[in-house]
Amino acid sequence: MAAIGEQLQDTARETARALPGVTHGRPFTEQLDVYKVAGKVFLIITDDPGELIVTVKAEPEYGRLLRGRHTSITPGRYLDKRHWISLGTGPDVTRELVAELVDDSYHLVLETLPRKRRPG
Repeated sequence: MAAIGEQLQDTARETARALPGVTHGRPFTEQLDVYKVAGKVFLIITDDPGELIVTVKAEPEYGRLLRGRHTSITPGRYLDKRHWISLGTGPDVTRELVAELVDDSYHLVLETLPRKRRPG
């Protein structure tokens, strides 16, 4: 399972790094790799070998739908449970789904920013 979790996390990192204006660091703890756009968090990757998860922002209804469809998608760890979801390893969580959700999360955060603060 660890290899699958690491692949999903690598996909999340690659997707995030390809987006304009993204920065990342470990401002909270060494085990949380945090990705931001214009200073706002849109992705957290947990680097705990026992808990390889990816946490992203999601529209509340879409997040609820995903949690209902995928047993390894749960309410967001560390953040508002209504607007954030965590993706764990599971047969129904693919690299494509992770990439799509990271991209969606980035764009949800961009929508909250004034135009002058948006990258590009």
